[in-house]
Amino acid sequence: MAVERTLSIIKPDATKRNLTGKINQKFEDNGLRIVAQKRIQLTEDQAKKFYAVHAERPFYKDLVSFMISGPVVVQVLEGDDAVAQNRKIMGATNPAEADEGTIRAEFAENIEANSVHGSDSAENAAIEVSFFFSENEIVG
Repeated sequence: MAVERTLSIIKPDATKRNLTGKINQKFEDNGLRIVAQKRIQLTEDQAKKFYAVHAERPFYKDLVSFMISGPVVVQVLEGDDAVAQNRKIMGATNPAEADEGTIRAEFAENIEANSVHGSDSAENAAIEVSFFFSENEIVG
């Protein structure tokens, strides 16, 4: 297995309910290390740029509005096959379909307010990590 880094975002629905620690515990209990982390308030411009890949999708405007509705915690997770491992820990995007014990099964409110975002590939992880962090902010 290759040691990878991936981006994780704890979304506004979870930060509002003070779930950051519980979510991070799931990452750490499953072998991922948090090597960078910051709590930020996304601007509309940042959210639009970050989610630009979805700009033509019908949910884009609502996604941007949701992501700027409160603070988020952006972080870099590191570990063996971190991208796949993080996606397994998060569970299916739709919490109704998420496996028991996953973050979304336990904490998500609905398909939009699903508590976390995670990179979907190693290539996107590199792009997403660099969107929020400079290399000197990542401390392994």
